[in-house]
Amino acid sequence: MIKIGLTGSIGMGKSETAKIFSDLGVPVYDADASVHKLYEAGNKGALAIKNLYPEAISKDGSVDRKVLGGIVVGNKNKIKKLEEIIHPLLQEDRAIFFEKNINEKCGSLFPVRASKLVKKRKSDVGICLDGDGDRLIIIDEKGEPIFGEELIFILAKFYLKNKIIKKGSTIVTNEIANFGLDVSLKKIGIKLKRVKVGDKNILQEIRTNGHYFGGEPSGHFIFR
Repeated sequence: MIKIGLTGSIGMGKSETAKIFSDLGVPVYDADASVHKLYEAGNKGALAIKNLYPEAISKDGSVDRKVLGGIVVGNKNKIKKLEEIIHPLLQEDRAIFFEKNINEKCGSLFPVRASKLVKKRKSDVGICLDGDGDRLIIIDEKGEPIFGEELIFILAKFYLKNKIIKKGSTIVTNEIANFGLDVSLKKIGIKLKRVKVGDKNILQEIRTNGHYFGGEPSGHFIFR
């Protein structure tokens, strides 16, 4: 996926260029529009600003941008405080936007197309990543997806055979992984540690206890 950033001063054509992309079916993230949304009544931005600058909140609960501007413009400390609460919210909103759009009907979340291509072209393997490349699903030579738990078991057998890990070693997964994985790993002498959902929790467990690798059903894999 290619990401294009548009920036510039007033009247430089940012909005018109973004509209052209949008008309062509390209997902467009508008930071200004997102800030406006955060400032609406009941949204995270408005609630955060109410705690910081309550005088900037209108009667309906939304942020009065004119009043807010009068409070922060020309005051570096107040601008910094405003940015410290709004920028993380904007980053979160942008991350959700990309997560939604970069994975639409393709990659590891939608391996159907790749399965069809593997069978059509008689390929040996297909590799499906998500839009930012941190999730993986493998397609076998028959066009069948090999999901997270299966890949964890395959990797464990490979590392055990090649003496990268040994019997009694622990592999990390999350609490929603199929319990068949526990049974299969136990048969080859490998322990399984479950943590809460989220690759950050897999990473923390690996770092804290020195495990070699871990993964999730979704296709996230982390190696030490």
